[in-house]
Amino acid sequence: MKILIVEDELKMAEYLHRGLSEQDCAVDVAHNGIDGQHMAMQYDYDVIVLDVMLPGLDGFSILRSLRAAKSTPVIMLTARDRVEDRVRGLQAGADDYLVKPFSFLELLARLQALTRRGRVQESTQLHIGDLHIDFLARKALRDGTRIDLTAKEFSLLAVLARRQGEI
Repeated sequence: MKILIVEDELKMAEYLHRGLSEQDCAVDVAHNGIDGQHMAMQYDYDVIVLDVMLPGLDGFSILRSLRAAKSTPVIMLTARDRVEDRVRGLQAGADDYLVKPFSFLELLARLQALTRRGRVQESTQLHIGDLHIDFLARKALRDGTRIDLTAKEFSLLAVLARRQGEI
C-alpha cells in the first residue's frame, strides 16, 4: 500500500511513518499543506492521510482541489473533533474522518478498508443511461440538456456515479 501522510506535527508524522512502514507500506510524508497538495496531485497513492490544520494550505482546501482532479481515498486525521468539523470533512470529499488521539490499529484497519474497496473509476467522463458526466469540466447532461448543479451537488453526484453499485 502506497500512502501519503500530510501532517505538520513532526512526532505524529514520524509515528505514522514508522508504524505504517513496519506494516510494509510505502510511505511519503509532507509537513505542510503546499507540499502535501503538490505530492497528492503529482503522484499516485493508494490512500492519503490528511491533517486539517496545516501551515501554508489547510486540509479542507487540499481535499477540495484533490477531489476536482483525482479520486484517491482520503482519511482526515485531525484533532478537530466537533461534529461540524467531521461533517465538513466528509462533505468536502473525505472518505473517512478519524479524531486524534486515535488507536494505530484502528487507523490501520480503516486504511485497509479504504484500499480494499478498490480504486474508483479514473476516467474523465462517465455515461449512465441518458446521464453524461464530465468530471474535468464539472458538468452533467441529461438527454443532452445541461443540469445546473452547485459545486457540492456536483461533487456528490460524482461520488455516487463513480461508486454505482457500491452505495
